[in-house]
Amino acid sequence: MVCNLSLLFPAFLLFFSISANAQTHRNISLSSSISAGSRNASWVSPSGDFAVGFRPLDGNTSLFLLAVWFDKVPDKTVVWSANGADPLPSGSKLELTFSGGLLLSDDRGREVWKRDSVNGAADYAAILDTGNFVLVNSGPEYAWESFAEPTDTLLPAQMFSRGSELYSRRAATNFSRGRFKLRLRTDGMLVLIPLSYQDQTYEAIWDSDTLNTGRQLILPNSGYFYLLLADGSRLNFSTTTSLGDVYQRATLGFDGVFRQLVHPKSPTNNGGLLGSWTSVLSFPRNICRSIAISIGSGVCGFNSYCRSDANGNPSCLCPPGYSYLDPSDSLSGCKQNFVSQSCVSQGSNVIAVSGFEMVEVPSVNWPLGDYERYASVDEEFCRAACLQDCRCAVAVFDANGCWKKRLPLSNGRLEAGSGGKGFVKVGKTNSTTPTANDSGKGGKSGKTEKGSSRSRETVEITSWLLLGCSGALFLLSATLLCVFFLIRGRPEQSFPKSDGSGANLMSFTYRELEEMTSGFGEVLGVGASGTVYKGIMSTTSITSTKLVAVKKLDKLPNQNDQEFKNELTAIAKVHHKNLVPLLGFCDEGPNRLLVYEFMSNGSLADLLFSDLKPCWNQRVHIAFGIARGLLYLHEECQKHIIHCDIKPQNVLLDDTFVPRISDFGMAKLLNPNQTRTTTNIRGTRGYVAPEWFKSMPVTPKVDVYSFGVLLLEIICCRRSIEPEVDGGEPGILTFWAFDCYREGTLGALVEDDREALQDGERLERLLMVGIWCIQEEPSLRPTMWKVIQMLEGVVQVPRPPDPSSMSSLA
Repeated sequence: MVCNLSLLFPAFLLFFSISANAQTHRNISLSSSISAGSRNASWVSPSGDFAVGFRPLDGNTSLFLLAVWFDKVPDKTVVWSANGADPLPSGSKLELTFSGGLLLSDDRGREVWKRDSVNGAADYAAILDTGNFVLVNSGPEYAWESFAEPTDTLLPAQMFSRGSELYSRRAATNFSRGRFKLRLRTDGMLVLIPLSYQDQTYEAIWDSDTLNTGRQLILPNSGYFYLLLADGSRLNFSTTTSLGDVYQRATLGFDGVFRQLVHPKSPTNNGGLLGSWTSVLSFPRNICRSIAISIGSGVCGFNSYCRSDANGNPSCLCPPGYSYLDPSDSLSGCKQNFVSQSCVSQGSNVIAVSGFEMVEVPSVNWPLGDYERYASVDEEFCRAACLQDCRCAVAVFDANGCWKKRLPLSNGRLEAGSGGKGFVKVGKTNSTTPTANDSGKGGKSGKTEKGSSRSRETVEITSWLLLGCSGALFLLSATLLCVFFLIRGRPEQSFPKSDGSGANLMSFTYRELEEMTSGFGEVLGVGASGTVYKGIMSTTSITSTKLVAVKKLDKLPNQNDQEFKNELTAIAKVHHKNLVPLLGFCDEGPNRLLVYEFMSNGSLADLLFSDLKPCWNQRVHIAFGIARGLLYLHEECQKHIIHCDIKPQNVLLDDTFVPRISDFGMAKLLNPNQTRTTTNIRGTRGYVAPEWFKSMPVTPKVDVYSFGVLLLEIICCRRSIEPEVDGGEPGILTFWAFDCYREGTLGALVEDDREALQDGERLERLLMVGIWCIQEEPSLRPTMWKVIQMLEGVVQVPRPPDPSSMSSLA
């Protein structure tokens, strides 16, 4: 029997059940193009957060990258690039060809980079508000997406599953492939691997210790940065869940350190952060000490050494008498600035020529380059032993003895507090000025190093002054902009402010929403908790508007205001491409209204149960999207959420028919240590899991059951409960679907849909997944992660048991 909605917990006021949507991206039509150096050099996402196009290289306005970047961040931080190893001149062009592919060519028309769509030609391209640059066709997946070909950066909406890789860039302003790779191996281990300049891999210098268990690296919009494990648990990397209103990225730096970085969206609400990218997590903690590989140079290239600052950020330095091979690339290694010491024969002895001296570099060591060791000797013996040996380039002395090392030096590092001393052999009469070193002492080498250090200090002070001026101008501009919007009466704030969690919602007055909806004149639909109206909202641009859906909530008796606010805050911080976004609210006296993006294609029920049946590929695409949205709710958001009312009326479709789960009005939030909860019966007839009727604790498996019913509806384009033609008992789709599966009559199930029958293997796989989801015993149902694996064919779907023992529907 249908549950009494008036008795449900008032959280059902949160999200609307009937809506339609503002665009999540703007379509880029076939034959569109942009050119490097021109005014139309980029395409921007609807929110303006990201742009794709031609980005001039830092300090070089004549060369350009095809890239995606944060468009509202002052330095236009690049998160993806196509031609990092081959920057292009002005006049180069990116075209979305008539055949539906992407073609990058230089100013002479030479093809530089090309991506064709898969599974049929693309209908258009788009840069999404997630930072994903995509080609879109009618298939279930994007025809191509930049998220599938990451460079050095992971964004919050990006999948990083087994087999995924990130490569560092060569240097801060050199976007060609660098010397480090982060990979989630197929055996579940997340590993950081150094590379040679010929792209050969060395042994891992860091790993997650998750053999056979690591599944997906997840950077959520809020919450811990973590590695999801096979059993559903997490390996958390970050230590905080409250980052405020920030942009976020995780980047493998050119120095080999993987960092989680945040940038305040507004300098007036930045949680104490500076108006720049700030690292909130990095690993390895000390990369200088992490690398100790027997083959290869180490972190910094041959003949150099690594030094970490207090935050674990490494820098690569040359010892006295050496300078960088490539001054623009500190990881390139170092070369001698003097002629190497030679050996001469004197009778039966081989002696080293004179004219050299040993320069001390305290606490520096190259631990894997030894070829000879002396025990129980003093410091002077160690110096002399290397100076008189023409093969010796460096001697290291500590409490355990003296080690002699030959060129090339590898794995060099500064070991502060070790008590050891390095002695570098240099020529007396030659310049021994290093490009970057402040540890050496002695002779002319020490003097030139001091001068070099002063020069660097001057440059650094000047740079900080310029940066400070730029930052001040940026803060002033942003402050004036905020004041402007405050005057207009649309302040943006975190609601509620009690926990400082920073869910960035717009606060509206009742009068503003009344104006936006023209006096609540156009009704989009009526849900269980209120009426939804169409509205038009001005954006941050004075001349720009967007369509919204405004839900006017009914005031229920005994409503708990604080619990309403707490759950509203939690739901407001849920962000995923398959969930409907909440934009703002009104909480003014008795008036409570919620503002959402407007979904232009209505609900999935409208699509499935209309006279015109949607095509098979479109239905599959929608099923996959709903599954991903549920996986996010169950496992990936800060507080795990059980939706409790999954049905086609609560799945909305945007302008490209991407499914968006809506109406969290009956949802239950789980604390991090919770896996189940108890509550009154919730849901809709035909979709309610059997355990609701048995007073059992409910788990996310109730959503899995509802998804199974919905999946069968998507396959058949038939309602879960329909009157029989002869007027008998209602037809139950779940029973009939299993009968068709058992008897092998899939043609009857899809009404001889030719497209579905031609894709028979996937049709049967989806049907079997749906039957597994509707098992009466919750423990037999798969998790949503397992559902996705089975839907995608990653794992084999076993033959499902008969679900005929299910309780009859009320």
